[in-house]
Amino acid sequence: MKPIPKYLRAEAIDIHGTLDWEDKGGEGISPDLDNEYRWAGVEDPKIIITTSRDESSRLKQFAKEMKLMFPNSIRINRGNFEIKQLVNSAISNKASDLIILTECRGKPDGMIISHLPHGPTAYFTLADAVLRHDIPNVGTMSEEYPLVMAYGLTSELGKRAVQILSALFPPLKEGPRPKRVIGFVSRNGRTISFRHLNMKKVDGKIREKEVGPRFEMKLYKIIRDTIGNAATADVEYHQRSFVRSAKFHRPLGKPEDLENNA
Repeated sequence: MKPIPKYLRAEAIDIHGTLDWEDKGGEGISPDLDNEYRWAGVEDPKIIITTSRDESSRLKQFAKEMKLMFPNSIRINRGNFEIKQLVNSAISNKASDLIILTECRGKPDGMIISHLPHGPTAYFTLADAVLRHDIPNVGTMSEEYPLVMAYGLTSELGKRAVQILSALFPPLKEGPRPKRVIGFVSRNGRTISFRHLNMKKVDGKIREKEVGPRFEMKLYKIIRDTIGNAATADVEYHQRSFVRSAKFHRPLGKPEDLENNA
């Protein structure tokens, strides 16, 4: 490789220092050297699911159903493991993500998704969780890779949430469109409705059947590291509900965006 001529070296250093910040690249694509998900889709994700300590039977059942929902995932008992021990064990086993489910008075109320090995970590509150065994005539769950769909998540934060959530599912292979569908829908710009459905054509019409589980999610925090380093990590986003205009704020997108995507 030929060296840079002396009369261009000073200018080359300046250009190199500003290139990643100012150059949008071809077709408006930004450099992705710092993108934690730039290799997403190259290999199928490997997910480890666990719970908070002393989990109730309902949270344990919820964790089992989440394990069935995410392809290539395994569930482990929390036991007496510290958070850093969980993270280090997951990294040593080449896991791509660690999911921790929490509860309040026997009801699932939180989900933490930590991307490995360098983050980010997203914190969600959960509400109105309905488990599979609460749904009548639910049937069995298909193990085919699902089609992941997101609606109403059009803001920069909404797109970031989609990036974090969609990376939990493997990319679809070539072939017919799957009958199993995972949906993340935000109708108010503040919460995300999670739905898990099976699509079937009956008499020429598409019919949907709920597979479960289903719940409402609310993203309230993102840090730029794993949960093991949460105390010292940079905060990318934090909800501030005490602001007077918080009830009018729609950080994930606007309702009319959902109508346009429908």
